Amino acid sequence: MSDSVVARIEANPKYQELKRKRSTFGWTLCILMFVVYYGYIALIAFDKPFLAQPFGDGVTSLGIPIGMGVIVFTILITALYVRKANSEYDKLTAEILKEASK
Repeated sequence: MSDSVVARIEANPKYQELKRKRSTFGWTLCILMFVVYYGYIALIAFDKPFLAQPFGDGVTSLGIPIGMGVIVFTILITALYVRKANSEYDKLTAEILKEASK
């Protein structure tokens, strides 16, 4: 891309909006992931008896489903980001590139 196209993209208000929205949403998901993951690690470090409690009548402890919940949560927030990126961010990007190439 030429410098003039890059300058037009950076000056476009839609580009600024895209940067702001994507950054805000990304940081929100990042903070949520940190809370969930490090919360689980903190449970492992500071409350092992809680995680060692049997789950139901079997030999599985409570830590296993909570750990699986962390994995499922990660998959869900990744899917949420991909969905938002494909629906909202890609449309804005296409509009920005169309306007910049004029």
